[in-house]
Formats: sequence, C-alpha cells, structure tokens
Amino acid sequence: MPLPSLPLPVQPCSGPSFRRRLQFLRNNALLLSALLVSDLLLAGLSTSPASGQTAFEQTSRNPPPSSRWGNPATSPETDATTLAPLPGFDPLTGPRSRLQRDWVGLRRVSASTPILLLAGHADSQNIGGSGTAGEAVGRFGAAAMYPGISDELYWNMVIAIQAVTLGQQRGLDIRYYRPPFRTIVDGNQVGTNWSVGRDHAASGGYALEIHFDAYGPDGVGSGLIPPVHRPFSRIDESLAQEFGGYPMAFRDVLGGPKRGIGLLEIGKLEGRLEASLRDPASRQQAVQAIAERIVRALEIGLERQSAPSASAPATASTAGTADRSGQRTATHQGFTNRSTTNRTAQAR
Repeated sequence: MPLPSLPLPVQPCSGPSFRRRLQFLRNNALLLSALLVSDLLLAGLSTSPASGQTAFEQTSRNPPPSSRWGNPATSPETDATTLAPLPGFDPLTGPRSRLQRDWVGLRRVSASTPILLLAGHADSQNIGGSGTAGEAVGRFGAAAMYPGISDELYWNMVIAIQAVTLGQQRGLDIRYYRPPFRTIVDGNQVGTNWSVGRDHAASGGYALEIHFDAYGPDGVGSGLIPPVHRPFSRIDESLAQEFGGYPMAFRDVLGGPKRGIGLLEIGKLEGRLEASLRDPASRQQAVQAIAERIVRALEIGLERQSAPSASAPATASTAGTADRSGQRTATHQGFTNRSTTNRTAQAR
C-alpha cells in the first residue's frame, strides 16, 4: 500500500509574498500533491547533510536497519516481527514506558464508535510545544524532514494519515483532522486539536493524538497517556496492551487527556525507530507496521477483533479524574525538569 499524501497546515502570514505563494499553491495543487507523495514520503525529501547523516548512522545507540536488520534494500522481507522482543522493548518502536500504569480500561464501547485521529503539535509550531526534533536532527545535525516543522510533527502526520487510511479500508468509522493553521497560540481556540478533540470526545467518540517521545534521557518510551474525562475504556486498554501505558495523572494530567484526548506515544524518536522511518528503503514498511498496530488495537477495543490474553497492572483504577483544567504549556515528554532544547520543544 503506498503511503498517503501529507496535507501540511499552512503558516499564517500576510503581505505580497504570502499572496504570491498562495496563488502558486492554488495553481499547482495537483503537481505539489504528486511531488509530496513521491518525493517527500517515498523517496525521502530531506536527504540529510553528509556529516549529520553519517554521524547518525554510525554512532546512534540503536544503529539503523542496514546494520542490525540486514540491508532493507536487498532483504525486503525482513521486519520487526523477525526479532524476538525483549521485556519492555519492541524491536521497532523501542522501549516502553516503565512508569507504573495505575489504571485498567474496562468500560465497553460501541463497535460503531467514531474515532478521531490527530497529529500531535500540528497547531503549535514555532512556539513552545512544537514537538521533538528527533535524534537525527537534534543530536547529529541531519536536515529536518520538512522545513518549518519539527520532525515529530512530520511523523505524527504520516502515521496518523496512514492509520486512518488503513482503518477506513477495514470498515472503521475513523477520520483525520488537520488544524487550519500551523501556529495557534491559544490551545482552546476553535479549530485546534484540543478544541476539536474535546468536542469529539464529549459527543461520545474516541479522540487519539499521535506523538513520538523525546530522544535520549528526556524521553520515557512508548505508551498511551489515557483520557481522563470518563471511566477508562476498552480502547484505552487495548492501546496500552499494544504500546504500553503511562500513569493516569502523568505530569499532573496533561491538557489533552483532561479534554478527553488520549495521547499515544509511538516511541522515542531515535535509534532504530527513527532510522527505519528516515531510510526510504524501509520507510513504507515501518509506517505500515505502526499503523497496523494502531488499527488492530482500535479493533480490539471496539470488540471487532479478539484480544490476546494479557495480565492487568498490579495497581489499577477504572475511573478517570474529573479535573478539566490545564495549561497550554504543560509538557508531555519526559519526567524531569531538565531545561534542554529537547525537553522545551515538548511543551503543549
């Protein structure tokens, strides 16, 4: 299955240059869409500078697929499922959150529950909360995947769109939402992820925002930070079984979960996971594998597919908190107060 086109939110601006660019986009929409699919997603628009990419490939703590999975170009059948996972570690997405999950999702939901997928940080670029740059860019100086946005947002969009495409093919009532602007300072403004996700959850749907965790010691790992607007559901539980789970009050309950939006950390944007996404030879396979896991977890939570047997957390609660407050600048990555660029970028 080819990867989907990537609808990038526009950066609000004004003046003659903006009008000229807008007219160009209108006149060349089909051409740009085709280029975006073929070059940006499949061929890798952002070829890293030689020095940065070389350092990334040679010294990353988790080397890229060519050194640990075999050469993807000559061994296309090789994927994460061929490696035996270690406890708390996934061969593709890396370490899971080791924080104590203190909840379990038992509330049944209708099989026809509408699902809304959001790309984390889609409306908070160039302000506090733009998402992690990823290890390749932040540590090794590689070029960003797309100019003007964080690499986390780029991959959040790619994964969310692919999961929606796959889910729709399998009969789920699932859609993707893209904010109208790349930068919206007020998170409660109409059109933001927060406001649209909140309304969707309040109407009985399930809202899920895709994220990648910070690289290095600032990141925690993969897992679901659950929505806390109502008792935890079987969708929450199935996502936690698939990716891992965070405590219900992680970082004093983040703004998204307070509004009924689950935050799914795919993994730390570093090492094998990031290299698999950046390498054009393995990108489509990696994206498809992650999207498949998301959709399968949703199907299990909706009871459209049987769930594998799994043990529940030792200490668990079945009810969320009613607290709906939250600040736009709350961080969702890491667990300490390190004042690093990597951590600062995770705000909101």
